[in-house]
Amino acid sequence: MSIDFGADLYEEPIVAKTFLSEDANEGSLRPHTLAEYIGQEKAKQNLSIFIEAARRRTESLDHVLLHGPPGLGKTTLAVAFSRVLGLSTRRIQFTPDTLPSDITGFTMWNRKTGEFEYREGAANCQLLLADEINRTSPKTQSALLEVMEERTITVDGETHALPAPFICIATQNPFGFAGTQALPESQLDRFMVSLSIGYPSIEDQMKIISAQRYANPLDELHPVTTAQNVIEVQKFLSSVKVMDDMLRYAIELCEKTRIHPLIELGISPRGVAALVRMARASAVLHERNYVVPEDIQSVFLDVCAHRLVLRPQARVDGMNARDVLRSILSEIRPPVLSAR
Repeated sequence: MSIDFGADLYEEPIVAKTFLSEDANEGSLRPHTLAEYIGQEKAKQNLSIFIEAARRRTESLDHVLLHGPPGLGKTTLAVAFSRVLGLSTRRIQFTPDTLPSDITGFTMWNRKTGEFEYREGAANCQLLLADEINRTSPKTQSALLEVMEERTITVDGETHALPAPFICIATQNPFGFAGTQALPESQLDRFMVSLSIGYPSIEDQMKIISAQRYANPLDELHPVTTAQNVIEVQKFLSSVKVMDDMLRYAIELCEKTRIHPLIELGISPRGVAALVRMARASAVLHERNYVVPEDIQSVFLDVCAHRLVLRPQARVDGMNARDVLRSILSEIRPPVLSAR
């Protein structure tokens, strides 16, 4: 089996050829293609797995959380992927005074018609870019719960369906930074994956600073997929086989998080389902039509780390969520593939 997975995603130009003078300094540091996005190889690889999963299954896209300190390219990466997907996009910059109605919309009285009319909010799109999501109030954060889970918006007792597919790509700064609020566990569990954006290497930083670009990459970016293309491939992922021993392995890994002495809150059934879907996507990217233990292991941390709530003893022991998950991976023996 030979399948091309996302070559266009990395090589298709994603910037406009026009130049905006006010963006000269900003544009010089941003990539023209995803292949030119310097550094963050792990994040780019896992985002590619996620997108291919969405394009090849019958379900709609799921949600991605990018986290890390300011200035590392979280928003740039989110915007780049939003453009290449070719979906209708809206962006909202979360601040302490952002209101729930900014996300969901509101109803207002129309004196001409004598009726209340619904005015759309930021979430009425196919792809919502939620920038610095943890800088707003818990009340505003909770407005996204129905949006992310049900793909609907309820305002004044009336429910409005969102266009399909719907995905939220959110960025957040580390908790403890000025103005940040911790995301509730119920909202974190609705993100399929959480990817950490770290500092680039010295070599990558040299490339970033020296790569002078005279174009604004956020203007008229070029999508690399069409609706017809998505229709043709969206059923592909469901054909990837997950044998019973592989499914049991994934469940055992998640079950271990529910009884681990350092974990207060383990992986939910929603998390198990997300782990299996991502493992299928990993298999596809490796040109297999069946899942192997390495597929589950490669996505286990990114799918599960943000869903855990650790006990205080974990911090005393100097362990974070990813450290605990790595220890679980080492404890649970993977199944042995039978001869094919």
